[in-house]
Amino acid sequence: MDFLYNVRLVDGPFYWTVVGAGVAGSVFLLLRRDRRWLLSIVLSLAAASGVVAVIHWLLVNVLTVFPEDLPIDVLLWSTVAFSALALFLFRLRGSSWRGRSAAGISFASVLLLSALQINSYFGLNHTAADLFGHYVGRIPELEAGFKRGVSGNTPVAALEGGIVCRASIPGIESGFTAKDAFIYLPPAYLATNRSQLPVLVLFAGQPGRPADWLTGGLLEQNMNSFAARHGGVAPVVVVVDPNGSDTANTMCMDSRIARADTYLAIDVPRWINSTLEVSADPRKWAVGGFSFGATCAVQMTTLHPETYPSFIAFSGEREPSLGPDRGRTIQTAFGGDAAAFDALTPLTLMKQRSYDGHAGYFAVGAADSEFVRFARELAAAARMSGFDVRHASVPGAGHSWAVAVQELPSAMEFLAPRWGLVQ
Repeated sequence: MDFLYNVRLVDGPFYWTVVGAGVAGSVFLLLRRDRRWLLSIVLSLAAASGVVAVIHWLLVNVLTVFPEDLPIDVLLWSTVAFSALALFLFRLRGSSWRGRSAAGISFASVLLLSALQINSYFGLNHTAADLFGHYVGRIPELEAGFKRGVSGNTPVAALEGGIVCRASIPGIESGFTAKDAFIYLPPAYLATNRSQLPVLVLFAGQPGRPADWLTGGLLEQNMNSFAARHGGVAPVVVVVDPNGSDTANTMCMDSRIARADTYLAIDVPRWINSTLEVSADPRKWAVGGFSFGATCAVQMTTLHPETYPSFIAFSGEREPSLGPDRGRTIQTAFGGDAAAFDALTPLTLMKQRSYDGHAGYFAVGAADSEFVRFARELAAAARMSGFDVRHASVPGAGHSWAVAVQELPSAMEFLAPRWGLVQ
């Protein structure tokens, strides 16, 4: 069965077969020898557009599943899928058994094509193993031999790469209940005479989960490549859950929603320091994330520069948000106290404090217009407050994990001198 899990979902034979079948299915659904069929096409497109608009509005403005509007590419492919459904239903009337079967197969082909295109846009699931959780499901618990006070017993030169494991980080101080964290241990951590390695704490997007950094972010592959360039040495990476569930949104703040800031700024560092053999030098710690996670990372450094002196922000928001209605965000999280909310936002903090000696790496997809504006504003504010800033743009990329995949190596090299690592 492993060969099925290795099927590529973003390129390769299966992907292009689905593209071909989807195009053929679209042609079949659109073409029909019926004078009234053009009206059916128009009605299908109108109905699909309306359904997608309503669902999108509910997800963003009512259920607040997404803090920002979904990308136009995703909305368009969703409209294609619903249009295909409507055309399929129109074809059921007056069609033969063969006609209905052909219409059903065509609809399924278009639906699968739309799903693959949405997945390709976000870049979350590269293989079937990612999609069905096979890769993540096989990740073992953190073993006692990898914990603090127990040294590795293998020469670093004999190790080809690091390992990934999982662990539960309790919210002792915050009372917060998080999903399991994932830990990347580089070759140098597994070797004889374990060195005091840097630490990188990462957050995924929202909705999302820590495992997204392993699938969409290709974390293990990227970190192994970095370690290979630095003699097996790389940071210990801990991917943490700031929300407690895939769809929750704590905004990484201490508010009426949860004490997420306390969890991330106190519980997580305490657990890392007490459980793993890592550097106690705060200058060798950093925090990063994608989308919501990038916003969270900037929050952590601006609020707690003594704990996380550097950040990596891929496609981050302008400020923490529960949706486009800022007043609702403030009402839900702070009972309407705008001053309490503003006091915790990075843009406010960077106006009030100096961050000389700290560093930040911003990256965004060039096609992600709204987040391009956010990144520019945040980068300018960070420079003004004293941060050493790098700002990168990924050509052709939207609000996608492709930004993290492509820019993580550069971000790591940007931070490497601060960690005392040289190639």
